[in-house]
Amino acid sequence: MKDGRMRRWLRAWGYLAVEAGVSIASLVFLCLGIVLLPFMILTGGVLIMPEAVRGLHRWTDVNRRRVGAYRGEELTPIERVLPPDSTIEDRLRFALSRDTGRDLLWLAVQGLPVLFLSMLTISLPVAAVNTLAITYYWQFAPADDPVGSVYPVTSWELAATMPLLALAYAALSVFLIPAVARLVSFVSAKLLATPERSRLAARVDALTLSRAAALDAHAAELRRIERDLHDGAQNRLVNVVMMLGIAERAQETGGDVLEPLRRAQDAATDALAGLRRTVHDIYPPILDELGLEGALASLAGRSVVPCTIDAIEVGRVPAAVESASYFVVAEALTNVNKYSEAAHAVVRVAREGEVLLITVEDDGVGGAVERPGGGIAGIRRRIEAFEGTLDLTSPVGGPTTLRAELPCGS
Repeated sequence: MKDGRMRRWLRAWGYLAVEAGVSIASLVFLCLGIVLLPFMILTGGVLIMPEAVRGLHRWTDVNRRRVGAYRGEELTPIERVLPPDSTIEDRLRFALSRDTGRDLLWLAVQGLPVLFLSMLTISLPVAAVNTLAITYYWQFAPADDPVGSVYPVTSWELAATMPLLALAYAALSVFLIPAVARLVSFVSAKLLATPERSRLAARVDALTLSRAAALDAHAAELRRIERDLHDGAQNRLVNVVMMLGIAERAQETGGDVLEPLRRAQDAATDALAGLRRTVHDIYPPILDELGLEGALASLAGRSVVPCTIDAIEVGRVPAAVESASYFVVAEALTNVNKYSEAAHAVVRVAREGEVLLITVEDDGVGGAVERPGGGIAGIRRRIEAFEGTLDLTSPVGGPTTLRAELPCGS
């Protein structure tokens, strides 16, 4: 064989060898599912069925990437979403969707016929080598238990035919292994390819969740602004009015007017500062002035825990994404300062195509968890409003790493 053809043959053989291993794992998963399904239904375990289905989807998604890489085409996994507050009906619909049925069909095909076909095919080169070796070692077999290949070898005349049989096996492997690899990959690609209808349905579900997250984030922002105005600027303005009233009465009675006026001026200054902070928290002006990199550098400079900013050619992104990124880092650094007991923190921001990657890492005590209504939950709401993702890793003892991905296409 020429070098190029030899490489293709070896690649096909390797693909079928991996297929055999995948088929064995798929057969185990299929048998476990068949055995456990009646128990899940009878014992009320149907509530955990979506978790089992998620495991199935993850397994098929891994194989989508693998089969697509072999065929040189993209078999893109779809993002299947299940709302956190989903009802039993929602969970059952998720578990019994068409996507699940299609993945189960692939599992059955992979676990049964593909297993047999791939094992049979990859054994051809081994059979060729073994058959050729029979020419020598047949003579050492017991007389009542002769070496058998296609037929028992009991004499040198029969042994002399073994090289011809080995040549036949080798010829079969040369042509059959690439053909079977193409067939198996074609069938797998057809079964694993996501129909446009399912892709659109998944997209609608993702947009629905994104819209809900955006509304939640907007409502949380309104409540925060209202709370800041009520507890901050409004109280200070009340003090201004009260001090001016005291000054007015002091003027009427001939008392000291200057002191209440000074206190009114101080309260007005505090109220103005509070209003500026509230406006700043809606959209920090520093983003317009210095861009995201400069704004993050300003956050790092105000951090109690020493912080390093590593921003790699981020450039300008849409204003809403810049604002969300700024507040993600601000909230993350607030958590680091309050709870981490860290000696150092690092903020990394990089842009990969149309995705903005934000990583905040500290060397603190770890153990951070996401709690309803907490700071990390607020970060997640902001990110999900842009159809982004958030991943928190914080083992006890540290380090803590918060990684966010935000789509930033124009």
